[in-house]
Amino acid sequence: MAKTDKNSNAAVKIYNGYGKAENLVIYGHVLKGKYFIQRKYTRNALINIINIFRLFFIRPISNAKVKLSWRDQNFYAITEKDGFFTFEWKPETPVLAGWHDLKVELIDENESISACGNGKILVPNSTQYGFISDIDDTVLISHSGRTHKKLWSMLTKNPRRRKTFSDVVNYYQLLSKAHTEASLPNPFFYVSSSEWNLYEYLCEFFKFNELPDGIFLLSSIKKWYQLFKSGNTKHLTKFNRIARVLEVFPDQKFILLGDNSQSDPEVYRLISEKYPNQIFAIYIRNINSKKEDFTEEIFKSIENKVIHTLQYIHTNEAISHSKSVGLI
Repeated sequence: MAKTDKNSNAAVKIYNGYGKAENLVIYGHVLKGKYFIQRKYTRNALINIINIFRLFFIRPISNAKVKLSWRDQNFYAITEKDGFFTFEWKPETPVLAGWHDLKVELIDENESISACGNGKILVPNSTQYGFISDIDDTVLISHSGRTHKKLWSMLTKNPRRRKTFSDVVNYYQLLSKAHTEASLPNPFFYVSSSEWNLYEYLCEFFKFNELPDGIFLLSSIKKWYQLFKSGNTKHLTKFNRIARVLEVFPDQKFILLGDNSQSDPEVYRLISEKYPNQIFAIYIRNINSKKEDFTEEIFKSIENKVIHTLQYIHTNEAISHSKSVGLI
């Protein structure tokens, strides 16, 4: 959780990063003023609407200089137009599996520290499988195909009142423990078209529902007047975020989980074509019957027949299929 210098008019917001012993990456934003973090939860729709809008009332700081302190190493970066920064580095000494603390500082024109954020980075244990999952309409019931209903659910309900699909928590918990010890869970990467504005919102939803811990890889931050375009992200950006994960962990087999409300089938096809030896299975939740045949055609077009595929409506179908192919 980022901490802001009380004397500063800026905040360094850090999102949990990931990597392995020789390759680490972390993301964040530099924002003007304090950013909103929800502490209390209510069923009052009006209050929930106000809270969501507060997540989008942000003022990014571009061209800001930030410094990453990692053990005895220091790295520098400049924020992008939307205040976003990325650090990717090779540590001088091996990094053990687990969570590790780090610090990112905002450096002003006088080379002084004007704000500081504390974050964490996860180095997963070396397990057989890794999981890359979409969120909206894969885990979280979001009505992505119906814009007005989607916005109404997001605006009026706090993250503890949002619903998961039946059995999805059980399924993901089974996957997290597949072919590994309970103390060494498989890594989960949640790659979504939802914006970084919703990071804490999604973290609370996952924590409250006891879904597996994981790394969130979200889409570009938006301002309040772009709220009604929430979740509209180009296919290429999602492909790039997934590709980065696969390239960091080239020796691990991955399972891709998504739905057919938007672009998951197409993106996952492209991923399977570029990284065929790393993909064990692709699961697509069928929430749009009009795209059912289209998704099946995509599955047929996947050249690597070793990749297991399933389009399903109910989660128990995915559980049964995962058992049949020896995944769980």
